[in-house]
Amino acid sequence: MPDDLLRHVIGPTPYSSVWLWAAIGLILLVCAWYIGVFVLTAPRRAIRELPVLGAARAELLRRRSARAVRTIGNRYRSGDLSAAPAGAAVSRELRAFLQSVTGVQAQYMQVEAIAASDAAAAAPILVELTDIQFNHHSALDAGTVSDATEELIRGWT
Repeated sequence: MPDDLLRHVIGPTPYSSVWLWAAIGLILLVCAWYIGVFVLTAPRRAIRELPVLGAARAELLRRRSARAVRTIGNRYRSGDLSAAPAGAAVSRELRAFLQSVTGVQAQYMQVEAIAASDAAAAAPILVELTDIQFNHHSALDAGTVSDATEELIRGWT
């Protein structure tokens, strides 16, 4: 074989680094998938007990609920809502927040039962919201009660 043909003979080509990064990306994607399935299917109590994830979830719930209550209060102040519907909306949002944070079925409980549960700190505000919602001659202001509700939600621990 002449020496001039040896320049056309080469060794095996190396693997491309794209395959390495594709494999790493797929492994990370599968790990994220399993974590997502765990978080979405775990009981809420189990998520609350996880240190970082439970705290992040609680903070997210506080912010979302406080923003919703503030929006309802602003709609009442602007005249879009009257006192009774504003009180009902704030009560509904507060009860949903209490159920998400404490696990107490606050959406379906009487105020007296809530006062005897883990959500007892919210009972005075729920009494005021009930008065606004069902007493058309109430002296309470729905805007003031919505501010107090927002403050309670933001300070909930």
